Amino acid sequence: MSEKNNIDKKLSSIKNLLAKQNLVGNLIQRQEMSRQDIVESLIQKQNSTELEKFVKKLEVNDIARILEALIEQERIVVWDHIETSRRDDVLLEVSDDIRMDLVSDETPNKEQITVIRVFDLFKGRLRQIPIYSRKDLEKAKPIWVDLVTPEIEQLEWAREIFGAHIPNPNELTDLETSARFYIEDNGEIHLHSNFLLDTTKESKNVTVAFVLKDKILFTVRNEELPVFRLQRLRARAEAGYVSQAKDVLLDLYAADIEYSANALEDVYSRLEKVGKQVVKSYMTNSQAATILSDIAIEEDLNGKIRRNVMDTRNALSFLMRSKLLSVSQHEDVKEILRDIDSLDGHTSFLFNKINFQMDATVGFLNVNQNIDLKRLTIISVVFMPVNIIAGIGGMSEFSMMTNSIPWQLAYGCFILVMIAIGLFTFIGLRAFENKRIEKLRSENSFDK
Repeated sequence: MSEKNNIDKKLSSIKNLLAKQNLVGNLIQRQEMSRQDIVESLIQKQNSTELEKFVKKLEVNDIARILEALIEQERIVVWDHIETSRRDDVLLEVSDDIRMDLVSDETPNKEQITVIRVFDLFKGRLRQIPIYSRKDLEKAKPIWVDLVTPEIEQLEWAREIFGAHIPNPNELTDLETSARFYIEDNGEIHLHSNFLLDTTKESKNVTVAFVLKDKILFTVRNEELPVFRLQRLRARAEAGYVSQAKDVLLDLYAADIEYSANALEDVYSRLEKVGKQVVKSYMTNSQAATILSDIAIEEDLNGKIRRNVMDTRNALSFLMRSKLLSVSQHEDVKEILRDIDSLDGHTSFLFNKINFQMDATVGFLNVNQNIDLKRLTIISVVFMPVNIIAGIGGMSEFSMMTNSIPWQLAYGCFILVMIAIGLFTFIGLRAFENKRIEKLRSENSFDK
């Protein structure tokens, strides 16, 4: 009970710091002061430092419980203030859903981009072996070697020590299906698959090369991916999660489908916000342009997810046809394929939803354009008889007919006549339009 009270107090302190940060930011934005940006930056930096110091004093388990109790926006703010060296330990303590969200939104550090990671099995869990030299790699007995934009020297170490044909990540390109999944004469299994990378900055598919040789899985890619980090964390947290290299391979594919499903949920929520704008009774051209841009981004992401899911299905089908899996692994693959089938329905529904919202937005643009054209038409109709009269007034015959009348009076009367004709035409058009609308209303009421 006392432990729960302790967590509640720490959670309350965190929420107070977050509320203070939001309150100060809102107050500054409402004030019209010189150098507002500088003041806001200094105060936000002070609040951020205070929050970071408080989080630094907390235990890993306390941070995990606090993250689970916060709403999504607050959770992201607190997560950004956690030291990088402690984040993996925190991720091991939080629930699986929150772990997925935090890892998905995180951008890897530059120091982590070029790396070789080697894992073996220790007490039923994946254990990372530190690799600092070739000798360290020679001593290792791994089941998984993960190469992220490796240096040429590191790539050569792996090739020579394990005798595997490991491709250079810089040479990974889109290949035909027949060239992406194959088995060499020496028994090496090669797969080239796309994995989704969806961050706030960009969304794309990243090609990953898999090589299975002598019960060791080699993975090669040019970018760090959330799916791989999730797999490492889960295997570290759960005993018996993996027992061999093929388990790691299948779990990576399963995590990719889960990550794609999470990305689809985000697309759903963002399209819901766009939909609320689309169903408005009026929309300006600038608003419609913004909405079309947002819809195009979601359509592009949905297409990448669909392609990624299709590629994963092809890879799993190849493994099943090749009869390389055990009975339990075969059942795992069937479960993943069922998840893929459910995602296909979601992506198709989203395509229809996106098309509807895009058509509705384009319809608003057409309505606005028709309104503008209607106004121009009314103006042209009103001024058409005026232009005819003005043309007559500019003829020499008019000057001859008004020769005995002072030109100020003649042209003054002429201008008044032009204005009267214009007003008469405008009033006539309005009356005709109102009469047409009343007729349509009466016909509609009669039909009902």
